[in-house]
Amino acid sequence: MKRVEIPSRFFFSTPPAPCPYLSGKMEKKIVTLLAGKDPDHLHNTLSLAGFRRSQDLAYRPACDNCSACVPIRVAAQHFSLKKSFRRILTKNHDIQTREMPAEATVEHYELFHRYLKSRHSDGGMSDMVYSDYQAMVEDSPVRTQLTEFRGAENKLLAVCLTDRMDDGLSLVYSFFEPDMDKRSLGTFLVLWHIQQAQRMGLPHVYLGYWIAESPKMSYKTRFQPAEILTKEGWEALPHE
Repeated sequence: MKRVEIPSRFFFSTPPAPCPYLSGKMEKKIVTLLAGKDPDHLHNTLSLAGFRRSQDLAYRPACDNCSACVPIRVAAQHFSLKKSFRRILTKNHDIQTREMPAEATVEHYELFHRYLKSRHSDGGMSDMVYSDYQAMVEDSPVRTQLTEFRGAENKLLAVCLTDRMDDGLSLVYSFFEPDMDKRSLGTFLVLWHIQQAQRMGLPHVYLGYWIAESPKMSYKTRFQPAEILTKEGWEALPHE
């Protein structure tokens, strides 16, 4: 097992709050500020230890009597498309992408708001106003960017906020047009990032936390080969 050395710094625990994924559970997090002379290096190191980024903070679940949240990443260079994935890419062959600086726009926020209202109306982000969204996108001390996905007549279909790390791409947050189920945009966005990592020669795509008991989070094991973080380090996740 490769040992991850985390630089000396202050870590804080959040107070318990209702878990947004598992009913009846309470969540707690360990958080630290992504600050210092080299926040990118700190971000890379913490990501290897299972942390995620939210604005200028890195966090990791630290819930009492629960370990359902499992860090997961795709082994991009060994990933191959199965038939269902090829069909999704074909359905979305007309989409044009544009990578851009992490700067909030009203157009993006309106799509973000429609997405939350449709897919996560009961979540903690559902009441985010424009300034909250702007902070989510722009308050980053590390390498990050937005990618737009547009269809016919330049219609905005999806947006991804993605961090660039030394060993891969990390999907911080993605949102898409909620009324286009036939396109399977959520799956398409993950596939695009895997192919982008392949083009860039990066080994991993970080998908955040896999929660087997949560339908909203269990889909991540569809992208194989994948690795999960265990007490022994990053290990291959058995194929479905």
